[in-house]
Amino acid sequence: MRDHDLPALERRRGKSRFDDDEPQFLKRGRPTEPLADPDSEPDPDTGERWSSWDDAVHGPHPHPAWLVTELAAKDTELGVLKTGKEADVHLVRRAVPDTDRSCLLAVKRYRDPEHRLFHRDAGYLEGRRVRRSRENRAMAGRTAFGRQMIAGQWAAAEFAALSRLWEIGAGHDRIAVPYPVQLRGTELMLEFVGDAESGEAAPRLAQLRPDPTELRDLWAQLVEALRVLARAGYAHGDLSPYNLLVHRGRLVVIDLPQVVDVVANPQGPEFLARDVRVVGAWFAARGLPAEQVDPSLLTGELLHEAGLR
Repeated sequence: MRDHDLPALERRRGKSRFDDDEPQFLKRGRPTEPLADPDSEPDPDTGERWSSWDDAVHGPHPHPAWLVTELAAKDTELGVLKTGKEADVHLVRRAVPDTDRSCLLAVKRYRDPEHRLFHRDAGYLEGRRVRRSRENRAMAGRTAFGRQMIAGQWAAAEFAALSRLWEIGAGHDRIAVPYPVQLRGTELMLEFVGDAESGEAAPRLAQLRPDPTELRDLWAQLVEALRVLARAGYAHGDLSPYNLLVHRGRLVVIDLPQVVDVVANPQGPEFLARDVRVVGAWFAARGLPAEQVDPSLLTGELLHEAGLR
């Protein structure tokens, strides 16, 4: 179902979005620590461990044909794709032994409570509240328990937003995001976007120097993706050329833990405007005419799409 098929009142109130009073992904068992798994230690000889598919929250149906869901599968760590202040992204091959069934996954592991979480996280967390006052106080006070709750919210928010955007993108709306494979505690498994043979990730937009034709095409894709996000009630919240991939000419939106509900979050329009300014400046610096990347005009259009104008 597309967002514009939903009742207008539901869209305006931000109902049933990732930042409801408490994400459904956190309600199941209310974990306060990453899930423990007696089989989680890799085999010292092969580096393999049993697939965690069986005890995780799964991505949207239907599952893509390439995804390995067999319980006999094993996961093998292949290295680190990206390190960051809030999470590290690892490359994992999930395969069924003695068969040709395998797939590559990008595994995003959020930092434990002792590590720093998102800078400026208070602004992003506006509109995301849990019902229990103890948990609200812990999150506000950044206690160890509160930091774990926040980490869980980042993982759950990204999983929920990707799930919804994947379903939207499977229809007529144009937006590309990695398929969200599963959520398990504060570990998020995603479709690997890149060359499946070499394990080389798709380049970030910031790494490219597109010619004028490619530049115009990428800008058109980005504007359409921003429109889809706005119609769904979202602003990316931290959009830049570093969290946009280009795979076989297709622009892919990644890194959505801080995704903002532009209706429920009082700062939502400001986050949206900042997203537009940052990416617009990159395209203008690469030679796109200024009138095509006017941030005020595009921001106004997106706020209209979100029902705020």
